[in-house]
Amino acid sequence: MANILDYLDWRGDLTLTQDPFNEVDNLILAELSFVNFGGIVPAPGEGESVPLQAAAEQYFAAHAADGENVSMGVLVPDCIPEMLKKMAQTVRFRDMGLNCFVDWLDVAKAEQFAALSIDTGDGGVYCSFRGTDDTIAGWKEDFLLSCMDEIPAQKKTVEYVTAVAKQFPRKKLLLGGHSKGGNLAVYGGVFSPAAVQKRIAAVYSNDGPGFHENLLTLPEHERIEDRIFSIVPKSSVVGMLLEHEEAYTVVDSTQLGLMQHDGFSWEVMGDHFVTLRQITRQGQMTNLAMREWVHAIDPSQREKFVDALFAVLSASGAVTLTDLKADSLKSAAAMVKAMKDLDKETRVALLDFMGLLFKSNFRMVLEGIQEETEKKLPVARKWTRKKNLPIQ
Repeated sequence: MANILDYLDWRGDLTLTQDPFNEVDNLILAELSFVNFGGIVPAPGEGESVPLQAAAEQYFAAHAADGENVSMGVLVPDCIPEMLKKMAQTVRFRDMGLNCFVDWLDVAKAEQFAALSIDTGDGGVYCSFRGTDDTIAGWKEDFLLSCMDEIPAQKKTVEYVTAVAKQFPRKKLLLGGHSKGGNLAVYGGVFSPAAVQKRIAAVYSNDGPGFHENLLTLPEHERIEDRIFSIVPKSSVVGMLLEHEEAYTVVDSTQLGLMQHDGFSWEVMGDHFVTLRQITRQGQMTNLAMREWVHAIDPSQREKFVDALFAVLSASGAVTLTDLKADSLKSAAAMVKAMKDLDKETRVALLDFMGLLFKSNFRMVLEGIQEETEKKLPVARKWTRKKNLPIQ
């Protein structure tokens, strides 16, 4: 089945005037902020936009001079550089202007924030917020969503949207991101100044985690909720965490279990995603189990749990998941030692969480295998009838 890379081949020769901006374009631009455009694309207020084609040429000259593929880390899709290459070759994307690139990381404070703005050429600017990257600090900040009313990246998002709106005063605004980036896009849309909020045409959360329930009842949220579009894969885990807007689109995926979080696995047909009526039964069960686990622990205990979890992950001195993988034996030994140093209550909670995540993923994988088998079965039966063979 086709994905966003195939879409670039299909729709790449059509401008946004010929074929208006759609949900698939949104995912492509959401993934684009994972590219490190440092030194290529100016920060907010620091220069003119750089055409995407020119930015791509500079990026590959700096990062792939030896002709090898660019590694994006352990969990960020390695398809992203290929996507950038394809975008640079298309009429649809190559002349889009890139600007306002920000890439902030503070390991000690567990803060990670990155964003990119794209002048789409049809009167709009898409603010793309990077989701969780390879950094352990970024992952810790994700987990803090369940403990804190506002994480640092959310605060920076509101400041960023305000700055972009000032820099492009006559443009409509679109906000979007994948994973944590989707959460940031919604937060930025809700808490931007009222004058900026009026200019926001759409907010896209691509499998982004939700919020504490009180946010959904705020007047600021009510003013913009009809412009928020949440998109999740059929066995979503990340995108169903915490509380969400009631309406969301469920898309089919070629992956199984937690791997459906990868936007490159989402199935595309023409100018839209292949959609389903609801998330799978195992996805619903996992969502319920995760919510019960979160609500069983009060916010102060959750924060203690998050600190303990990431103290274990960082025990080897690793800054990124790639670091952990590169020296896995040293990392494992350091993490085992760090686990022993935890108090019993925290250690049990940590093991329960990991067990819940593993079992849920295992069940969703089995469900996915069964689903794929059932899809193929009618085809097999039709073939046996045509050949006049006995049906088993």
